Amino acid sequence: MANRNEGEGNRTATRAYDRHARDFVATGQVAEKAREAAEAIDGPERRDLERAEARGKAHAREEDRLLRPSASKDAGEH
Repeated sequence: MANRNEGEGNRTATRAYDRHARDFVATGQVAEKAREAAEAIDGPERRDLERAEARGKAHAREEDRLLRPSASKDAGEH
């Protein structure tokens, strides 16, 4: 079933993500991890995190035309 094409909105992946998110919340570590993330953003890791974010957005921009700056012009075209 893992190789089955489910089209747009992969339900199997969604269920797996939801299950993992619930499991993580159940560990009670959400506040701790949020604090660690805030400290990383405010600390020496900031530049590395910003570069990683920019790389991720660049990949997304290549894959999703709606993330391009000209998307507002293209939005009406289907």
